[in-house]
Amino acid sequence: MTLLKTCLAIATIFVISCNSTSKTTAEDASTDTEASAMEAKKMMEAGFKKAVIVSSKAEGDCPYVLKMEENNNLLDPINLEEGMKKDGLKVWVTYQGLRMMNRCEKANPVSIVEIEMRN
Repeated sequence: MTLLKTCLAIATIFVISCNSTSKTTAEDASTDTEASAMEAKKMMEAGFKKAVIVSSKAEGDCPYVLKMEENNNLLDPINLEEGMKKDGLKVWVTYQGLRMMNRCEKANPVSIVEIEMRN
């Protein structure tokens, strides 16, 4: 009888701990989503735009371009920092267009004013 009570107590503790873990994970995910939405709103209000850094080794291509998420335009950042030269890196960016000849066919040259990594 004592063995049965012990097994029942262990099973109850196990079920309770599993349920509390799943709630915590769901709550954490909800909090992360809310934090990301708040960050996005703050950055957009400050004039930043979402972009992804795309690299290319093809002849005639720019080595790195910014692919803008809102319209899929490609921009050639002439002053991209070495630490940001990573294919697939998601960034927040503000930039200014430049009046200069394109360095590659597919992207217009821009000067980065500010750039930050994003989640």
